[in-house]
Amino acid sequence: MWDLLVKGGPLMFLILLCSVIAFAVVLERLWHLRRARINTEEFMEDIAGTLKRNKIMNAIDKCNAMPGPIAQILKAGILKHDRARAEIKEAIEDAGLHEVPRLEKNLGVLATIAHVAPLLGLLGTVTGMVRAFQVIEMKAGAFMPVNPGDLAGGIWEALITTVAGLSVAIPVYVAYNFLVSRVDGFVLEMEKSATDLVNILGTKREEDEV
Repeated sequence: MWDLLVKGGPLMFLILLCSVIAFAVVLERLWHLRRARINTEEFMEDIAGTLKRNKIMNAIDKCNAMPGPIAQILKAGILKHDRARAEIKEAIEDAGLHEVPRLEKNLGVLATIAHVAPLLGLLGTVTGMVRAFQVIEMKAGAFMPVNPGDLAGGIWEALITTVAGLSVAIPVYVAYNFLVSRVDGFVLEMEKSATDLVNILGTKREEDEV
């Protein structure tokens, strides 16, 4: 492995650094999203039952005890339980504006690496070919025959960096799309839960007024 890094030139170390960063980001995001995952349907039923019994503080405590963004946006809405629907929705939307960036944290880093890694590989290909042509020019200037072995170093650099760049970019791009799909799933659940909560609180307020 060390020989491949050396033969690939200095750009190989940049590509390796990209792979390490991407691996760390993927692990951190998977852990974070797994920790934030809850049984939304079961939690909503629990919250709805608690609110129908007018146990507002109990519902807030349950939201505080539950990890993840869904519990936090529900808490924001419950805190406005005695307000109009528009104010409840606004509070939930404001909470969502804070929670969604937490879900998307560092995804931009993965997207950048997925785009930069193959470009680094391409740059390595170009520098490797430049080295090969420099050898040809030097040999020609000295009226010496050019052997395949003289070009091996430049060709090695060209090929290895290309392979390394694509080997990093492809799995990183797949991981990025997977994580984006997971975040989108969270956002959809947040929107559905928010709508359900607004309806529950609206119905409860109408019943109280009656």
